[in-house]
Amino acid sequence: MGIIRKAKLGLTEAMFAAGAALSKKNEVNSMQAEKTKGRIYEFEMNTVDGKPAKLSKYKGHPLLIVNTASLCGFTPQYTDLEALYQKYQGKGLRIAAFPANEFGAQEPGTDADIKSFCMTKFALSFDLYSKIAVKGPSIHPLYKYLTTESGFNGDIPWNFSKFLVDKDGLVVARFGPDANPVGKEITGKIEALLA
Repeated sequence: MGIIRKAKLGLTEAMFAAGAALSKKNEVNSMQAEKTKGRIYEFEMNTVDGKPAKLSKYKGHPLLIVNTASLCGFTPQYTDLEALYQKYQGKGLRIAAFPANEFGAQEPGTDADIKSFCMTKFALSFDLYSKIAVKGPSIHPLYKYLTTESGFNGDIPWNFSKFLVDKDGLVVARFGPDANPVGKEITGKIEALLA
């Protein structure tokens, strides 16, 4: 068991390093981003409970979008995401988590399994959605938009990649999996949007 876990961690670290290098190459295309301003609100997703939810409910709020996984080395970021949400939700911040299984099969469970894990282990209060594909041939249209039309183009490198959307639906920042949700890199940009 210990050998398998070490091998998985080694694979995870190698894949993350490759993803981080790709992530750094992502350059902002502000003209492209401005053209698609507000497009995020056109998407309708399913919550982790299977109920439809229009992303237009986030109009007027800064929104942090995160692809998540339950068995990832970055899974403890759920704690920091919840702390971030608790700190800024009263000022308008919203967080939308989209579980995905594309990286190391680290989100193999059903939506019910994912919800149970997140609520039991992390007591999440921000929005958790149904599992989707964030990369590859079955990529969900939301992530196709985020990775090809948002102005922050490029494949999702790993679990816990993050996109920050302003109050008007413009994607204004993208952060890699290793970006700490409560670190200055992210909180500084959120505070600027809330000012």
